[in-house]
Amino acid sequence: SVSIPCHCSTLGPAGLVVNCSSLNLVEVPNLPSDTTELHLQNNRLTSVSPGLFDRFTGLNKVSLSKNPFHCDCQIHYLRNWLLKNRAIVLKEPLCVTPSSVANKAITELSDDYFSHCAVANCANGIYNIIIGVALCCLIILLLWSLSLARNSNFTLDIDERHSGFEADSLRSLKPKHRKRLHTGLSEVSVDSESLGDTEDLERPLLNMELLPQVLDALHKKHNIKIKAT
Repeated sequence: SVSIPCHCSTLGPAGLVVNCSSLNLVEVPNLPSDTTELHLQNNRLTSVSPGLFDRFTGLNKVSLSKNPFHCDCQIHYLRNWLLKNRAIVLKEPLCVTPSSVANKAITELSDDYFSHCAVANCANGIYNIIIGVALCCLIILLLWSLSLARNSNFTLDIDERHSGFEADSLRSLKPKHRKRLHTGLSEVSVDSESLGDTEDLERPLLNMELLPQVLDALHKKHNIKIKAT
């Protein structure tokens, strides 16, 4: 059955006439595949979907006149179909727009008129494929990076001999000069660096009481494991 109130009637034992004329149609409705005679004139059709008429193998009469066909790339299928089926077309449908081909028969449109359509469609298809592949790669890369960052563990080994930090590097930068120590009997020359060593030995090591708390916070918040060896 037809999806809109077209008038259907049988024509002989194997014929079906479908009259959809003057119904203000903007597209061809879903028609029975055994349609042998189709009337679509005097509607508001601007184009025909590619492959629409291919399933009507028994079609022997078609009327498409008095429709405002827009003759751009979308009309290419209808033009080719009309060229192959001139014998069953009751009246040549005409282009209404664009103005460059107004009132020109659709079958009179040359191959050159549609030459840019194939190039545009091909270029658009390739461009869409490239963009799609690039987006997929970007998404995969982001997901991989997120998974890697989430599963990564960082371990920092601290040797026991470094549990207290001494400023050896700073001490080595002190200029070397000699000091004279006055005693009751004589003067003794001593390197200032030796005195510095004595002072450093007497200086307490840096407070390491907060180190366990720091290590625990790094492990819980940033998944960084620090192991003492």
